[in-house]
Amino acid sequence: MEFCPTCGNMLLYELPNMGRPARFFCSACPYVCHIENRVKIKRRQRLVRKEIEPVISHDDMKNAPTAEVPCPKCSHDKAAYTEFQTRSADEPATIFYLCLNEKCKHQWRD
Repeated sequence: MEFCPTCGNMLLYELPNMGRPARFFCSACPYVCHIENRVKIKRRQRLVRKEIEPVISHDDMKNAPTAEVPCPKCSHDKAAYTEFQTRSADEPATIFYLCLNEKCKHQWRD
């Protein structure tokens, strides 16, 4: 979406016609911007992934209550859980689980 630099209205798109290139034009003022067929990318910038912070850390789950819920990764039968309201009030709360198997420590939500 492009806007007119003179009056600020949204520019309209016109298809190429009779040898004239495609263009953006303003319906309120005489501004016209011709579109080039070939666009050159001058510089590519690599995106850097940010580190994702966990919603609940392992320290938060130390004093959490436990339940007999099987771990989807190792099938251990006990997990610590915490409940948070992550959506609006009329939606059900999200339950976060942490496997109590010392080797697994898998975290999932329900």
